[in-house]
Amino acid sequence: MAVVGLTAAKARWLRIERIVTLLFFVFVGVGIVVNLASLIREMVHRSAGIDGLQLLSSSIAVWVVNVLVFSILYWQIDRGSPGARANKGGKKPDWLFPQEGAVEDVPADWRPTFVDYLFLGFTTSTAFSPTDTLPLTSRAKILMMLQCTISLVTIVVVVSRAINILGN
Repeated sequence: MAVVGLTAAKARWLRIERIVTLLFFVFVGVGIVVNLASLIREMVHRSAGIDGLQLLSSSIAVWVVNVLVFSILYWQIDRGSPGARANKGGKKPDWLFPQEGAVEDVPADWRPTFVDYLFLGFTTSTAFSPTDTLPLTSRAKILMMLQCTISLVTIVVVVSRAINILGN
């Protein structure tokens, strides 16, 4: 990402950045699922070997990584890419942000920034559904369902077990 800002050949580096970000998402996404499955397996098979604090801190880490990784992915794929959004040449949106419906209350050149996608990722993992930002495409809906599923399993299964252990 730093190279994109420092070089003159931005188009080439933007493509490389997009590919690296998507590969990063796949790698870390698989890691999240593997870590979550490992936590559940350890809870089921060796529940006496794991204390509540270890389980709680591990589940918080899985949840935070889930939010961050999906936020980066949303930021990367919506409207073509961050570069396409900045140049107003992006594709159709994957998400409809509330600012786009309140034209009189926001600047005419408003574009979603990473913070908007971070908020989308956070609220999706917290509420298990879209809150104020609506998914418009099938891929956005599928990605949000995947994020919600990971978050729901993390909170319902792992965190509840950790709290149960801590309460004893």
